[in-house]
Amino acid sequence: MPNRLPRTVLALAAAALLLAGCADSNPGSAPSSTQPAASPTASSPSAPPAAATSLSVELMADGEAVTDTWTLACDGAAPAGESGAPDPAAACAALAEGGTALFAEPGSDVACTMQYGGPQRAVVSGTVEGEEVAAEFAASDGCQISRWDALSGLLGPAMGAM
Repeated sequence: MPNRLPRTVLALAAAALLLAGCADSNPGSAPSSTQPAASPTASSPSAPPAAATSLSVELMADGEAVTDTWTLACDGAAPAGESGAPDPAAACAALAEGGTALFAEPGSDVACTMQYGGPQRAVVSGTVEGEEVAAEFAASDGCQISRWDALSGLLGPAMGAM
């Protein structure tokens, strides 16, 4: 009977080499089970700091020409730095509580009272806690007057309410 041991050993060695090569098709990399993927965390140095509120206001007392401008910066509910807003503390508190919802127009299904609060308009742009906002305010009907009043610390009182 011929000696088959050397062929068997050679076949097993070849199979072992073949299997070892298939186990890691990317030489130099560790299997994924031994190295967890890096994931960003809140303490990561590249994470941006909490966004502040920073707004610019253009007031048109007659509804046409810009008559006054000012800025407001808030750190949470507190004013940060100087501001020409009528009541920076009240404005920052309202923005911290109401956020960007204060800039939303009333829905088309909302009935607004037909009252006129004056010709004044205001254009506000900037960020509220990192979210961009751009809105126009007026005192043209009850809904618009309510929007203005919600931000009276930023915009001042509506003229009809003075």
